[in-house]
Amino acid sequence: MSQPNGRGEPGKQTPGLPPEIRKDGEPGWAGGLRKLYNSVVEEPLPDSFKDLLKKLDDDGDA
Repeated sequence: MSQPNGRGEPGKQTPGLPPEIRKDGEPGWAGGLRKLYNSVVEEPLPDSFKDLLKKLDDDGDA
């Protein structure tokens, strides 16, 4: 019987887990998702958002 933590028999897939599980327990797709997230976080803020934030800040000072 396979173990739920993905450490069953070698070459035998554990139901409910993706086929690529790294030794640290992280699924193979997690690195790609982290890279995508970081690329979005690092995008510059559009000027329209900066203008809106400035207006909101100015209205809060009144």
